[in-house]
Amino acid sequence: MNKLPLLIIFFLFVLTCSASAQDPNFHIYLCLGQSNMEGPAPIEPQDTTVSSRFQVLSVLDCPDLGRSKGDWYVAKPPLFRCNTRLSPADYFGRTMVANLPDNIRVGVVPVAVAGSKIEIFDKSRYQAYLDSSAAERPWMINMAKQYGGNPYQRLVEMTRLAQQKGVIKGILLHQGESNTGDKAWPAKVKKIYDDLLADLQLPPNSIPLLAGELVNADQEGKCASMNPIIATLPQTIPQAHVISSKGLPAVPDKLHFTSESIRKFGRRYAVEMLSLMGYKASAE
Repeated sequence: MNKLPLLIIFFLFVLTCSASAQDPNFHIYLCLGQSNMEGPAPIEPQDTTVSSRFQVLSVLDCPDLGRSKGDWYVAKPPLFRCNTRLSPADYFGRTMVANLPDNIRVGVVPVAVAGSKIEIFDKSRYQAYLDSSAAERPWMINMAKQYGGNPYQRLVEMTRLAQQKGVIKGILLHQGESNTGDKAWPAKVKKIYDDLLADLQLPPNSIPLLAGELVNADQEGKCASMNPIIATLPQTIPQAHVISSKGLPAVPDKLHFTSESIRKFGRRYAVEMLSLMGYKASAE
């Protein structure tokens, strides 16, 4: 029997598999939350130059940006929906690639809904939450519709796609304004964290969750009373790390951060992640 054709088929199979295999040097981060994660701050000229090593997976079609759902692009803001603005995820990614070896790329999978409670990402409660919010917050419902009406499922769907190219390294969360005073918030976040890891076939408690504080009391933040609750998250999720918002100015509504604060906040997220990886960097 002539074994040559079989060998050719085998090597073609190996080459095909290798082409679609995960790249261990492509580090993927999930980014979720509400408006301060989505991008509340104006994009300024300094924000428009981005390293090609920092990429974003477009989670919806944005024709005006030249982006299609499911494709990777250089992470030039906006990263979330088609008309959002500057996010902490922007300067998280920039700071990461600036401090990691040149062979490492960073990618983000961004899904956030302004004005939403954490329940919008609960796979078993999201529909009840959306139904109960329809009359009061129709604009929020419309944002959720851009994610197919199920932001959690869109996040999972897109992250599974990202896993074909790279390796999930962590989760960035900024949420809480709409849950201010909710002492069950850490448990709700834990359920979402556990569900995500299970649905992505990752081991329990296997990746860091970086959660940012809301506008701080030192800036007269309207929801600063939520920060002590956020501070307890590591007691519920061993891999959780809280990112301080101390000293970061807000716009007059005292709910959203300025562009410069968003940049510094993103750097703080990155410095914490880099530290967990054994690298040192400055947030300033």
